[in-house]
Amino acid sequence: MGRMGLNGLLNVNKPTGCSSFSIVAEIRRLTGERRVGHAGTLDPAASGVLPVCLGQATRVAEYLMERPKEYLAGIELGLSTDTYDREGRITACGALHNISRTIVEEALLSFKGDIEQVPPVFSAVKIKGRKSCTLARAGHEVTLQPRKVQIHDIEIISFNLPYLKLKISCSKGTYIRSLANDLGVNIGCPAYLKDLERTSYGPFKIGDAVTPGYIHEAIAEGQLEQLLLPLDYALIGNSRVYLDEMQASNVEKGLDIALDIHDTCSRDYCSAYTQDGRLLAVMKFAGEKGLWHPQKVFSL
Repeated sequence: MGRMGLNGLLNVNKPTGCSSFSIVAEIRRLTGERRVGHAGTLDPAASGVLPVCLGQATRVAEYLMERPKEYLAGIELGLSTDTYDREGRITACGALHNISRTIVEEALLSFKGDIEQVPPVFSAVKIKGRKSCTLARAGHEVTLQPRKVQIHDIEIISFNLPYLKLKISCSKGTYIRSLANDLGVNIGCPAYLKDLERTSYGPFKIGDAVTPGYIHEAIAEGQLEQLLLPLDYALIGNSRVYLDEMQASNVEKGLDIALDIHDTCSRDYCSAYTQDGRLLAVMKFAGEKGLWHPQKVFSL
């Protein structure tokens, strides 16, 4: 199947207990397609939407990274762990008296908007080329610098102490584990992330996601291509432009071209198509020239 050149995206519903890489490795093994990757890692303890890219779709993964993500996060109050989730060692215990829904709601207001967040020490953040979690497990003292992230929205879905569930919409680079721990610090009661489900990632929604088992069956029956989403699914939100033959020829040669685009969906990128509707390239606006540069050209 891999020799046929699979090109497209899978909206995978990753279960808990497996890594994002293992999902990719299994799809690579089953399809024979060498170029398989994913956008937006989910921890093994987390579940939900995991976009998997096959063939030339691996070249559009970077554009997905900028899209907002939405999570359902289950947080338990009264305990904290060194990993900030249920996989870690308990580091503190605390009483729940005086903790009310109103107190938590008021605390959550400080997390909305542009904030600075320190990633968990047990994470894949690199320090001089080595993962922070590797250094931490080896007993090294690790200090990570805060990073700017954006919380678009955060609200309580259910409140039943010691457990509460939050719905969170956020930017790339946001660690929900850190948010859970920071919430505990804010209200003066230890907290950790008990469970996490990613319910959307840009245009990818949990209601449309398919399980690894379903994908396995589709591959066995030779029906995988029916599950594949086109490359430009990852580019939803970009302005679309259709090129004439001369423009298309120049783009294929890697030349910058002038485009008359009034759509303001995306001022930095646009998706360029041939007259017959074939995705040809992702174009990036070169402001100093006033021209559009073919950043990625596809041969589908």
